[in-house]
Amino acid sequence: MDNIYLLMLIAIVVLAVADIIVGVSNDAINFLNSAIGSKAISIRTIMIVASLGIFIGAVFSSGMMEVARKGIFVPAQFQFGEIMLIFMAVMITDILLLDFFNTLGMPTSTTVSIVFNLLGAAVVMSLIKISHSETETLADLGTYINTAKALEIISGILLSVVIAFSVGALVQWISRILFTFNYERRIKSFGILFGGVALTAITYFIFLKGLKGTPYYKDLKGILVGNEIYVILISFAFWVLFSFIFEKLTKKTVLLVVIAIGTFGLALAFSGNDLVNFIGVPMAAYHSYEAWVAGGMDTTMSMAVLDKKVPAEPVLLFIAGTIMVLTLWFSKKAKTVAETEISLSRQGETHEKFEPNRISRFIVKGTSRLSNSISAILPSSVGDKINKSFEKPNYTMTKSQSIEAPAFDMIRASVNLMVAGVLIAIATSMKLPLSTTYVTFMVAMGTSLADKAWGRESAVYRVAGVLNVIGGWFGTALGAFIAAGTVVFLISFNPRVIIPILLLLTVILLYRNYKAHNNKASKTNDEDSLSEAESSSVQGVIHESAKNISKVVKRTNRIYTNSVAGLAKQELPLLKKSKNQVVKLSDEIDDLRDNITYFIKNLDASSLEASGFYINILGHLKDMSQSLEYISKISYKHINNNHKNLKSSQIDDLREIDDKLEALFTDTEKAFKSGSFEEIGAILKDKKVVYDLVNKKIEKQIGRTRAEESSPKNTTLYFGLLIETKDLLDATMNLLEEYHSSFDGSVKPATISS
Repeated sequence: MDNIYLLMLIAIVVLAVADIIVGVSNDAINFLNSAIGSKAISIRTIMIVASLGIFIGAVFSSGMMEVARKGIFVPAQFQFGEIMLIFMAVMITDILLLDFFNTLGMPTSTTVSIVFNLLGAAVVMSLIKISHSETETLADLGTYINTAKALEIISGILLSVVIAFSVGALVQWISRILFTFNYERRIKSFGILFGGVALTAITYFIFLKGLKGTPYYKDLKGILVGNEIYVILISFAFWVLFSFIFEKLTKKTVLLVVIAIGTFGLALAFSGNDLVNFIGVPMAAYHSYEAWVAGGMDTTMSMAVLDKKVPAEPVLLFIAGTIMVLTLWFSKKAKTVAETEISLSRQGETHEKFEPNRISRFIVKGTSRLSNSISAILPSSVGDKINKSFEKPNYTMTKSQSIEAPAFDMIRASVNLMVAGVLIAIATSMKLPLSTTYVTFMVAMGTSLADKAWGRESAVYRVAGVLNVIGGWFGTALGAFIAAGTVVFLISFNPRVIIPILLLLTVILLYRNYKAHNNKASKTNDEDSLSEAESSSVQGVIHESAKNISKVVKRTNRIYTNSVAGLAKQELPLLKKSKNQVVKLSDEIDDLRDNITYFIKNLDASSLEASGFYINILGHLKDMSQSLEYISKISYKHINNNHKNLKSSQIDDLREIDDKLEALFTDTEKAFKSGSFEEIGAILKDKKVVYDLVNKKIEKQIGRTRAEESSPKNTTLYFGLLIETKDLLDATMNLLEEYHSSFDGSVKPATISS
């Protein structure tokens, strides 16, 4: 007998290490987001506190390893060789699936991934066994799968979404009513009591209830069982006293302590709850291998041994905890995942990552009507009092400052940590693999809703984002089930050949994703990207916006030339590139227009003229981008639909126009790049030359259409290009005239004081 199963065990262990890395990259940020979003504590302090929580939670963990052993399938129904194939398939698919979501920056659930991987692999292996049996049918599938436990786990996971969102919203709503957004005054009066309640909940449910699934609980059981009320009261008294002393000595709010201990506790609960997702399978594989060796190396032996409870090896827990901590500190993908949740829960303005859809619009409209109905029922005095609690402080900030500000305040951060920690700890004590991702994410979304972070300006985007994330969760379940089942099916044909191929493929994919993410993360801003104006005068805006104009003209020139070249050569990739470049340019201009509100708010009464100038400039830039968008779109569509190419005479005419425009755009770019606004007058004189040229080409094509046989599609495309070129020229010249008429070299530019 060779060592194939020993090699498989080694491979599973190595895969487990990789699984911890990709898993923690996705999940760890869930307990960091509240502290990071509130910016109450330095990043370094947050990381240290979270690291301690993870390590202690990992070392104390052991209660849930049974899920990987017998929670999903009935081990007695499988032979050793079949079990090892299941575990190998699960580890390969789990790593690839989690890494895929990490690369996308989408939070998914390691719990759902591992559960559905086990379920998919076990179901397919069971079907293979049934197909080889003469007596068994599809109806016997239930003898292989622990359907009751699997349904319990799945329903617990799905139920956690609703519970986490509802409880988070309710607790946050009550907290905001009590403290309002101007909580600094009330926190001085009631902060000690709030801190006492929050810290009591965290310590009791996380530190005490969370220990229930560990071997250390038996030492505390005699003290805790039957004395829960006394433990809670003593804990509350201690934390109230601690909060009082802390505030008196440090002159700082106790909310800092709540956030720190909450982060520690949530990290502890995460590690204790989710460690099974990373090492449960390799530990089960190790115990299977031990039983196989002890049983005489019979590959057909039943794996009923997995039904027995086996304590987790402390050494393995220590190693796993160490790897998790190191991943927390060094993973770049964790930061990418963090951005999604923080952007969806941000109280102020942010760059919305998701586009609205029909469902998000329907939900927002429906909830708005419901809110209006409730408001109509409530007495006006009660409604006014509630609304007053949700009035936000009015700070004058630029959009960039708004984005850099804390995503939410310390009240919401404390509620997030307290509620999420409590729910996860309860699940851990019940030995249910509740998804930490689902809980922390949905709690954060619930508190955001209650805090009215999803206002009319952002609701459709935020709801769409939540729907996208939840859709990704369902995709995780379905993808894990199908992928694991497919892999175990492939492996079963020839494990000696297929397993090395799959392992090599896994390494290649992980490396490619790692390199792609690093390149994306380290990529600096495009040198031609646009920047927001912060000047407070017309002359200031002229000078400050000059670089933007130079960049837009440069990009316009490139896009137009590439569109003409793509049509001439029928190069679809070049036309597609141009189309994508226009979309990027248009989005950047839209971002500048979104900043107008902040720009105007920062102006004093004597500088309001600058806002009118700035608005006009952005309008002209938008007109330019719209013309380019049409040109690139119809060009791409024409070639993509495989229509007849333009005639050589038409191509020659377009190239002639492109040469004239290129000269005009180049001169314009140089003038704005160097700040030589005096040269704009000379450039404006060239408008008539180019304009007349385009009109001649239109007249020429009219003659061709009447005298020659020509394709209707070609004629439509050609006229469309010429007319939109005129519009592009008009928009460009309007922009130049705006600068030419407004520029005054004798006036020193003024800027907004910071």
